[in-house]
Amino acid sequence: MKMLLAIDQGTTSSRAILFSSDGEIRATRQKELALHTPEKGWIEQDANDIWHDTFWACDEILNSTDATGTKVIKNVAAIGITNQRETTVIWDRATGEPIYNAIVWQDRRTAEYCAHLKEAGHEDMIRAKTGLLLDPYFSATKIKWLLDNVEGARAKAEAGALAFGTIDSFLLWHLTGGKEHKTDATNASRTMIYNIVKGAWDKELLALFDIPENLLPTVHDNCHDFGMAEINDWRLPIAAMAGDQQAALVGQACFAEGMVKSTYGTGCFALMNIGKKFKESKNRLLTTIAYQLKGEATYAIEGAIFVAGAAIQWLRDNLEFFEETASSEKLATSVPDNNDVYFVPAFTGLGAPYWNPDARAIISGLSRESTKAHITRAALEAQAFQTFDLMQAMEDDSGFPVPKMRIDGGLVANNFMCQFLSDILERDVDIPTITETTALGAAYLAALHIGLFENLDNIEQNWQRAKNYSPSMDEEKRAHLKNRWHQEINRALMHTPQN
Repeated sequence: MKMLLAIDQGTTSSRAILFSSDGEIRATRQKELALHTPEKGWIEQDANDIWHDTFWACDEILNSTDATGTKVIKNVAAIGITNQRETTVIWDRATGEPIYNAIVWQDRRTAEYCAHLKEAGHEDMIRAKTGLLLDPYFSATKIKWLLDNVEGARAKAEAGALAFGTIDSFLLWHLTGGKEHKTDATNASRTMIYNIVKGAWDKELLALFDIPENLLPTVHDNCHDFGMAEINDWRLPIAAMAGDQQAALVGQACFAEGMVKSTYGTGCFALMNIGKKFKESKNRLLTTIAYQLKGEATYAIEGAIFVAGAAIQWLRDNLEFFEETASSEKLATSVPDNNDVYFVPAFTGLGAPYWNPDARAIISGLSRESTKAHITRAALEAQAFQTFDLMQAMEDDSGFPVPKMRIDGGLVANNFMCQFLSDILERDVDIPTITETTALGAAYLAALHIGLFENLDNIEQNWQRAKNYSPSMDEEKRAHLKNRWHQEINRALMHTPQN
């Protein structure tokens, strides 16, 4: 059976996962990735670490043997790449060396600049072209910051000596030995300089952010001949690329209008397929390219929650509530309720539908009876409350009812979180057999391009449900919990440096 190698480069780790063409995981290699915070609100990563760890993971799998003693490389047909989106790297075309650390999507250093552009009245134009809000989250203001603050960067960029990319482009460049400077439409759609209606880099936006066009990669469909990866003595075609959340949408087979997937990783990202027509959100959600095949874009409405699993990591690492993330469920269920403790995890501001970069995290309702169990429970409950806010806005924007959700990501291993999510949403929640849907989506797109799959129906046929959660909470309790959550959200929105 032919195999597909998925590179899944995320915020917390760099991974390679080997899939069979029917979606079964055959091997995984992974290295954790450090975050650096040189100043308050600044979040960076070493781009060279990203590359070296990714290369190591791929090499480890390709150099391994299967149960018959055959080298894995002999059965690998293609590579698919999926990546943390918006994270921004600029590198030297001659050496491949980054001019500065990768600026991570969570970074808020350009919040003041974004506020200035909003005051100048640019946000409506940006939304009409990109489907995005004017926020530090996206790549454009990160690129400008690098060009303005790294010595000599702007002059080199204007001379064509530098290259910009989101992580997919940076990895592609290095995998192909500097031969390919490309990206795909889903990653381009997250830069805030790509016109997702026209399908091209936008000259008006490039002028607004003072970004030279020669810095940019060429943009292609998700399924494309991106180049040949050179991994030691092996050469493999790179047949697909997609941003992580769009790849998860594909892995969850959400191909019909109104279908929703939500991924609970470092952040939480919910995407609704809205079809072939671009629609602007009325509720401060995002419109983005869900996938692009044969030159035709399919769009999605997206709600981004900046902190999901990261809140549990914070309890583990900063407050040392538990040694393993998995222990959070046992701790949360050791108490019957949250004892009126609420946790709004706005460590890097609040994302959709609030979009307030200045909001700060709060833990409220503490009393003498409060324990780390109540705080942990509140952190897990926050994921459901935040998702509920997104679902309401999505249904209003799209006109599509959401009868159920397909969810994935590390947090779906937490049964308490999943059941509470179903209870608060008052909807069924389905978890697929293979929860590594981000990497799986990249592998499926590669399979589609090289002909292992005929069409998207093959992906739909492969999707299988492993677990279902149905709502069991009474309406009075649900209404009370939601009301208290919204009181605390309003408190967080008021708790800003200006207020």
